[in-house]
Amino acid sequence: MPPPNPFVQNINDLWRLGDERSPVKNTSASIYRPEILDTIEQVITSLDDDLRRLNLDIHEHPELRFEEHRTHDVLTDFMMKQGFSVTPHHLLETAWVATFTHGSGGRNIGVNSEMDALPGIGHACGHNLIAMAGVAVACAVKTAMQKHDISGTVVLLGTPAEEGGGGKAILIDRGAYEGMDVCLMCHPAPGPPHSASLNSCLARQTIEVEFFGHTAHAALSPWEGQNALDAAVLAYTNISVLRQQLKPSHRVHGIFEGKDWTPNIIPDYAKMTWYVRAPTRAEMMATVKRVMACFQAAALATGCKIEPHLKGAVLDLRQNEALEDEFGAIFENRYGPVDYAYGIGSASTDFGNVTYALPSLHPGYGIPTEKDGGNHTPAFTSAAKTIEAHNATLDVSKTLAAIGVRILADDQFFAKVRKTFEKDCQLRDEEARQVDST
Repeated sequence: MPPPNPFVQNINDLWRLGDERSPVKNTSASIYRPEILDTIEQVITSLDDDLRRLNLDIHEHPELRFEEHRTHDVLTDFMMKQGFSVTPHHLLETAWVATFTHGSGGRNIGVNSEMDALPGIGHACGHNLIAMAGVAVACAVKTAMQKHDISGTVVLLGTPAEEGGGGKAILIDRGAYEGMDVCLMCHPAPGPPHSASLNSCLARQTIEVEFFGHTAHAALSPWEGQNALDAAVLAYTNISVLRQQLKPSHRVHGIFEGKDWTPNIIPDYAKMTWYVRAPTRAEMMATVKRVMACFQAAALATGCKIEPHLKGAVLDLRQNEALEDEFGAIFENRYGPVDYAYGIGSASTDFGNVTYALPSLHPGYGIPTEKDGGNHTPAFTSAAKTIEAHNATLDVSKTLAAIGVRILADDQFFAKVRKTFEKDCQLRDEEARQVDST
């Protein structure tokens, strides 16, 4: 039997895996130019105290999507002091970009720092760690370029509103990723430190649907009304029935909203917000069509009018195969085991949109939490500020920085990265054709 998944040990079988397991790859490849990784480790070690203060400062001052004003200022100030050219308020009010170029010509490495927190529970997805990781990677790549005389550019992009705002999707549309040859970032999840995961995650479509009816006295003349709340309840029930016919890998979940509701008035307005998730963009859109039919049926049954609105979708992660193999070679050689199935596999991230646009890598990595302390819980908020989480983040940052430098220095490796990206583009197009045909 393959070795046990390191993300599952000591976290109370968070995913309830059963007997089928995806094997850990046995990566025995040597590290490319180990002197470069030595430089990267020295740089990040020298910045350890500063990075720890930065991490804790962001953690203690959580800000919600598109409101990351203080975090924006803290991070841009830090990067200016590290010798980067910084553009604040870049394309979005709380986005920013920090750039460093060495030599002439060369390729362009992109790195992402997320910043936003969650309502009520702060940094319960560890974006304080992700912000710090982006800084660590960019600073390490900068110094390695200088010390080993490697031409190129490193671009650290501060990306707001990952939690429900699709900040990266907006930034893609506004050109923030143009010119990047590769983009890198990482994400924490429950698990033992010094372990990593290179799985995908789910594409997600947000749907807002409004039902419009007609008010009436709920006791005196209810027959005069069209009940918008009833329409929403029927839609919820329709989707609950639909779930039996969906694949186990799909997710559909939503909430009710209303205004001026009182028991003795037939509600003339109701709103619902739904997430539809699936392993690929093509499967997600096929499921969206079935969910939309549930809304239409509810409106028809109650005599209400309906206005559905498709909000910006976030796409599945398409991990670049050449980049993930390089990550495995470095991480397993220096820091710990890597699996290829778990991590944040049933969640969603707007970095998926980046992986559709250019070769990209988004490893998950383990940080220790208490029982039932997964992402988006107060326990994970507490875990995200521990020294164990900090050190685990730096291990992944060193690995990503080494990959970034190799992209700049090794023409053959970059050609392999591009080839695997083009191959995956063909694969996802074929997936879409198969879904459409069914």
